[in-house]
Amino acid sequence: MRFTRLTVVGLALVMAASGCTSEPSLKEAAAELQKDMQRLEKDDVFKNPLKRLRILQHPDKDLPCDKDRFRRVLRATADYDRGNESLSGHLDLAQRLMENTLARNLGYTMDYDFSQSEFEDGRFIYAAKKDLGIKMTVYVAPEAPTWRLHAMTACLPH
Repeated sequence: MRFTRLTVVGLALVMAASGCTSEPSLKEAAAELQKDMQRLEKDDVFKNPLKRLRILQHPDKDLPCDKDRFRRVLRATADYDRGNESLSGHLDLAQRLMENTLARNLGYTMDYDFSQSEFEDGRFIYAAKKDLGIKMTVYVAPEAPTWRLHAMTACLPH
């Protein structure tokens, strides 16, 4: 039994030292980010022209970030009309709507920050697809555009 444990530990160390990790490729992460953009465009909420979804940066260009490593970036904005809601109510609803879209429709894992629940000058949403090295940050603003999305892959080899 002891030999088996030592063998497993030794094998894990050798794999880690030789670079055999589960780091995704840029191709995999970029393909997923591209799908996220398409899912966002087709989402019931954001395909509504009143939401004014604008893709500001398509994730179709390799951006150098380190020696022989690159990343892809997606930037978008969308709006949610406040109507007669209070500012706090508007931000609450806009935040929940975006969190639900990211978690349910795009498959992100949310990193909830409950300390922002009373902020009226804007809120941040943090989400990730850790297995692919993609991080999403959304600023929920009290003024238009309501949502300012920024998604980025990790710095990955080709």
